[in-house]
Amino acid sequence: MEPAALHLDVTGATATVRIDHPAKRNAMTTEMWQALPDLLKQCAADPAVRVLVLTGEGGTFCAGADISTLAADHGAGPQGLAVAAEEALAAFPKPTIAAVRGHCVGGGCQLAAACDLRFAAEGAKFGVTPARLGIAYPAVSTRRLASLVGPAAAKYLLFSAELIDTERALRVGLVDEVWPEEELGPRVTEFAEVLAGRSLLTQVAAKTALTTDGDGAEWPLEARRSGETAEGVAAFLERRTPQFGWTGA
Repeated sequence: MEPAALHLDVTGATATVRIDHPAKRNAMTTEMWQALPDLLKQCAADPAVRVLVLTGEGGTFCAGADISTLAADHGAGPQGLAVAAEEALAAFPKPTIAAVRGHCVGGGCQLAAACDLRFAAEGAKFGVTPARLGIAYPAVSTRRLASLVGPAAAKYLLFSAELIDTERALRVGLVDEVWPEEELGPRVTEFAEVLAGRSLLTQVAAKTALTTDGDGAEWPLEARRSGETAEGVAAFLERRTPQFGWTGA
């Protein structure tokens, strides 16, 4: 049996990180939590990568943290690693998409919520389950969940630890798009290509504005200085596809 691991594949402008622990429905081990920030740093530093996709191997996304690691450490160490991984994912400067099949539960939902967008296959299940284990969900994760689904839906998920289907997840804002199983992969690939063709500067400026308190005054200046605005306007007037070149380097 292959050991639990995270796998990184780069195709074109899209980096895909796959959670691979099929023996436990892709539950995250301590080593996997530790590995994720470094993988993200590698992708962030690669100018060829413009979009990151997080997904699970096989028919499930991630069933959360490997409970055996929680039992061994009473939840303290692994939870801190999970928060560090979640924060690294949320801080990733380029657009991120969670491609969700099957179960997206506990730490898996924590990771999906840290992505910019979540596309799911029909039949996927979502849940935030610390109340089943007597674990206090991290404050930063709680606030991130509430910012996506609102306080009432966050309380429902956290208080009950019940799983919800894609219909409800879409309704409360936990999911952005739902597709038949066989169409999810092509749709994520297609949308990642759309994002890769847009201005990375615009995307980074938007992410920064949504996650910090700065006034963002530097971004319009950088857009003009870098030539992104000039290229976008010229392409529009010439009715061609823009060739944006800003990488943030």
